[in-house]
Amino acid sequence: MDDLTQLAYAVDTFYFLVMGALVMFMAPGFAMLEAGMVRAKNTSEILTKNIALFSIACIMYILVGYNLMYGSYVPEFMLGAEHSVDDVLASGGDTYYSARSDFFFQVVFVATAMSIISGAVAERIKLWSFLLFAVVMTGFIYPIQGSWSWGHNGFLSDLGFIDFAGSGIVHMCGAAAALAGVILLGPRAGKYNEDGSINAMPGANMPLATLGTFILWFGWFGFNGGSELKLSNVDEANAVAQVFVNTNMAAACGAVTALITSRIAFGKADITMALNGALAGLVSITAEPLSGSNLASMFVGGVGGVLVVLSITLLDKLKLDDPVGAISVHGTAGMWGLMAVLITTEGASFVGQISGLLVIFGWTFIISLIVWYVIKLMMGIRLSPEEEEAGSDATDIGVAAYPEFKV
Repeated sequence: MDDLTQLAYAVDTFYFLVMGALVMFMAPGFAMLEAGMVRAKNTSEILTKNIALFSIACIMYILVGYNLMYGSYVPEFMLGAEHSVDDVLASGGDTYYSARSDFFFQVVFVATAMSIISGAVAERIKLWSFLLFAVVMTGFIYPIQGSWSWGHNGFLSDLGFIDFAGSGIVHMCGAAAALAGVILLGPRAGKYNEDGSINAMPGANMPLATLGTFILWFGWFGFNGGSELKLSNVDEANAVAQVFVNTNMAAACGAVTALITSRIAFGKADITMALNGALAGLVSITAEPLSGSNLASMFVGGVGGVLVVLSITLLDKLKLDDPVGAISVHGTAGMWGLMAVLITTEGASFVGQISGLLVIFGWTFIISLIVWYVIKLMMGIRLSPEEEEAGSDATDIGVAAYPEFKV
């Protein structure tokens, strides 16, 4: 193997691993965001869910999910083999990187999809019911739909579906599963009054929620940047830089437009809407952060910021209780991101985008609804009224997040 081929292999493998580590850093981002958005009595439980779901995702994906998604690409590295020198030479050094680096990059995406669900069903779900759903979601539901576009059964790709880094495949998928859970769970006790009014249930720690949002923003550079899959030549390096800039600008515009929209709609500059606006901008641009100009990406992210405020408001009116706004951030903005590809990407087709949107959402929502319902019949999914009142930290965890502060 010549030195240039070895260098390209090493650079692309290292790039993949670093981008994967950035995406893994989104796990504490979700944990901090959700911990800040829930009430103090449910903080330890949501932290437990986040570390447990990440661990379950890693285990299920290496045992089952990666093989379902990518077919025959798994067994070699699971059994200890890797790409040989002959493999790399045969490829001309153009597309090869370590198979294990590919697995590592993909598995953190699976955990991201599952993390989305955690916040939406917070404060009234049983811990072990949630973790059982995580086993099915990360081992089967996500990988099967992922195989239809990124994997070996790519019929959605054949239809022209474009989803660069996962506005639909990751984010809308997680939101669809979350929506199914929220419908079966029902709202938190006391959230909605009979006269249609809504009781605010503010989170316990806005500094923590803001920190979580910034961590997610940071990790998103790996999420989108790593999805270019390669760095080892001038064109690819320029492409990764373009993805970074477009991702950053979409987030910035999403935060600003959400802040302005909340000021117009509610008369106040709502910090939770600004945080969700930044995330909605990120989700929106994830479907195609490369082909659009920087200005186009600002538009895509800005629209996402407006839509997330409207969506959160609408879901509350429909009495779909989502404590952190995850369904709106990842679902509504994910749908917009998929369709915004038609604006930014030459050759994208309406048929391709709408097909991917409907198939991924339909599959995930229907199968998740069935799985949630089966779990409900088997062991229940909701805390009792007494347990919910006491808080899941007391009933499921036994460790208070803020033991010095009692109400």
